[in-house]
Amino acid sequence: MIILSASPYAQLITVLVVFVIVLAITAVVTKWLANYQKGQNVGRNIEVIETTPIANNKWMQIIRVGKTYKVIAVSKENVTFLGDIDPSELKEIKPDGSKSAFKSMFEKALKKDKNSSADGEVDKK
Repeated sequence: MIILSASPYAQLITVLVVFVIVLAITAVVTKWLANYQKGQNVGRNIEVIETTPIANNKWMQIIRVGKTYKVIAVSKENVTFLGDIDPSELKEIKPDGSKSAFKSMFEKALKKDKNSSADGEVDKK
């Protein structure tokens, strides 16, 4: 039997390095799987347009099937068809609307922070 004697610090650093490597591999594989699954759904005839929760573990979804729009109720155990929706009744969702709103708020906060740093004042709220 071979017994390796290394300092506790070397063992700790080795464990941390292995841990970081495992985390990196996990992140890369997860990102690859997400892109792979996203690519599988491109060009399909079924698309989830909108989802909203209505209770714990229950959601209402608007889906597009071909050129028609359907409303379904989804729970852990089943899916229930609720009805059809005329496309003219749907509100158009602006893509990246929430991202641009967040971006503008973030930039505003950064400007405020820079102004208070330049003035040497601290904002007390």
